[in-house]
Amino acid sequence: MKVAVLAPVAWRTPPRHYGPWEQVASNIAEGLIKKGVEVTLFATGDSITAGTLDAVCATGYEEDRSQDAKVLECLHISNLMEKAGSFDLIHNNFDFLPLTYSGLIKTPVITTIHGFSSPRIIPVYKKYNATSHYVSISNADRSPELDYLATVYNGLNTQEFAVAEQPDDYLVYFGRIHHDKGAAEAIEIARKSNRRLLIAGIIQDENYYREKVEPFIDNEQIVYAGHAGPDKRNELLGKAAALLHPINFNEPFGMSVAEAMLCGTPVIAFNKGSMPELIKDQETGFLVNTVEEAVDAVKELPVIDRQACHEWAKSQFSREKMVDDYYKLYQQILNK
Repeated sequence: MKVAVLAPVAWRTPPRHYGPWEQVASNIAEGLIKKGVEVTLFATGDSITAGTLDAVCATGYEEDRSQDAKVLECLHISNLMEKAGSFDLIHNNFDFLPLTYSGLIKTPVITTIHGFSSPRIIPVYKKYNATSHYVSISNADRSPELDYLATVYNGLNTQEFAVAEQPDDYLVYFGRIHHDKGAAEAIEIARKSNRRLLIAGIIQDENYYREKVEPFIDNEQIVYAGHAGPDKRNELLGKAAALLHPINFNEPFGMSVAEAMLCGTPVIAFNKGSMPELIKDQETGFLVNTVEEAVDAVKELPVIDRQACHEWAKSQFSREKMVDDYYKLYQQILNK
């Protein structure tokens, strides 16, 4: 089986620090290669893969701002589509734009919908509903207007995560600094719980950071640690008493939630979007609705078995499980 995996070109695949879609595309590609599938990864030129790399740009447009994002995306997607006949199947991890080519090629396209940036993109998905194959990353993140082949949870390389022998008592916020992700709420929870909070993530909204986050950073109780790569991530998440995830939107998945639990760290999350699918309430963390409920949950953390968090996450969110699930879908599509 020859498969083309299409990653975005904002960041390197796999990303150096931020880039959830690139991370999933990488995990799919490398997992398929381990299964013996012939994979070509379409990504930035500095990407890393055990398969064949095909690139139209040296680096991503977020890492080299001299490039025009839209131009790069068009060159990148057309590069794959002009070679579509070389593959049995194309796995699209690049949103709706590649679908606009799908009626012009014979190769089937399976698209992982990593979330809807806006309801305004749904008409493109609707146009190709009958001829394309859509996969959601959680049951919560589905549009009633679309037909889905399956839900496949994002999978991580579980060997990169271990349960810390001696966790610390600080709380951690891990994600982009933006209202959606609830950085301000995490600070409020930590202050009301009288716990230290380590904040890690890229600043996505400068005004939000300046107004809601920066005034509270004292580098004692509230610490901003910058963005964290995989090595720093495991240390930060693994040693934390809990990950605070007080989101203000219906999150499609939440990689940091799975990563924290793989480190044995429970998660206190606002009960929105995919959170009830990821977290077993009162077993691997707590699903709450308010800052006050989150503060109460902090007091309950000693009842959580950290090894159970790890085992649950490993059973649901491993790269192997994700790749097996996708491989079955590929066979289903190709056998039609």
